[in-house]
Amino acid sequence: MMRFNQPSIILVEPQLAENVGMSARAMMNCGLYDLRLVHPREDHLSEKAISASSGAEKILQNAKIFSTTEEAIADLEQIYATTARRRDMIKPVETASYAAQNMTQALSQDIRCGILFGPERTGLHNDDVCLANAIIEIPLNPEHCSLNLSQAVLLVGYEWYKRQIEAPDIQFVTNKTSLADKEKVLQFLKYFEDKLDNCGNFRQSEKHERMIINLRNIFTRNQLTLQELNTLYGIINYLDRHRPD
Repeated sequence: MMRFNQPSIILVEPQLAENVGMSARAMMNCGLYDLRLVHPREDHLSEKAISASSGAEKILQNAKIFSTTEEAIADLEQIYATTARRRDMIKPVETASYAAQNMTQALSQDIRCGILFGPERTGLHNDDVCLANAIIEIPLNPEHCSLNLSQAVLLVGYEWYKRQIEAPDIQFVTNKTSLADKEKVLQFLKYFEDKLDNCGNFRQSEKHERMIINLRNIFTRNQLTLQELNTLYGIINYLDRHRPD
């Protein structure tokens, strides 16, 4: 289950089994598999935790348990501490996005990284934060910047995951049809214009050219599919058959 070249997620003294389970779910969402637990209060393999993991129980089953944070990070080389409070530490404070960029670069050089998350009620203690190379701070509404443990794991994990997948900003999903090429679109427009001409819609010749341009703009600026063209053909034919004499 362990994946190389990815950060380890280290939950320090988590209090509730369901939060550990939800954190495992968040990890699975982001392709993260190395979960380390420091002195958890409840059983991470309890029914509550398994249920909350929603299919990510393998992460829980493979989680490593440690007595101290020092033991949990002993084999790692670059550590980040997530906290909403800087605690008067003299350390770099990075956004989750910037830290993810740095981790991606470090991991590509086989530098092992880990991210610390503190207990639900108090967050990380100073003794834990001082072990980190840098602090990750997620910019949120200053009036309410408190996050659930699994939310924090998801936000930080997603920033890392985005840099691994190179997802396109937008996709056009055509399902079982395909995009119509310009030839078919222009054939349809000619057909449509002929129907309009036959029903007298272009009687005012001075407006004919402008109306044609407007119609063509409407249909050519959209990505029409073959299915949509067939639907338009069907509508026009129906209206043509049922128009009054």
